[in-house]
Amino acid sequence: MSPRPRTVSDDAILAATARMIGRVGPVRLTLADVGSEVGLSPATLLQRFGSKRGLLRALAEQSVDSVERNFRDRRAAAASALEAVVAAASDMAEHVRTPEELAHHLAFFQIDLSDPEFQRLALEHSRRVRAGYRALLDEAVQAGELRACDTAALASALQGVAAGSLLNWAIHRDGTVVDWVRRDVETVITPYAREQ
Repeated sequence: MSPRPRTVSDDAILAATARMIGRVGPVRLTLADVGSEVGLSPATLLQRFGSKRGLLRALAEQSVDSVERNFRDRRAAAASALEAVVAAASDMAEHVRTPEELAHHLAFFQIDLSDPEFQRLALEHSRRVRAGYRALLDEAVQAGELRACDTAALASALQGVAAGSLLNWAIHRDGTVVDWVRRDVETVITPYAREQ
């Protein structure tokens, strides 16, 4: 007897998990929360992921695995490498609608920092993001959009500004988060830009 086909994909479950983390945070999150979001029983989720921790780990792994694709998609949608850099830097902001939602996602970041297994995944995610920025910045230098510069250092600065900008927006709550992050990222890049 062959196993029954899965009616809900792992990707759909992980997307629902991310939405629920935004609503209640990772600590209060339950398998029942995620199950009600996708129409599956907690027992089914337990069967697939082994535990709530397994579900959260799968979400973190998916995040790592999606970095290169996200950068490729941003580049394909942008008219230039420099435009793609700004779009990529504001990418996380597009998934945050309220300061409270950001606070719930930051609670997941606490897990990333305190749990060795999750920290390894967070480090790999960070390395891939930085490499994605650097590749776009290298392309922008080659295309004459940016002056020759230390693209590794600039990629690191962009990564830090994009993350810090999210926090500043949550404190100040002035305008949209995407506009706030985009403005900060453009402020960092502008001194390196060549006049067209």
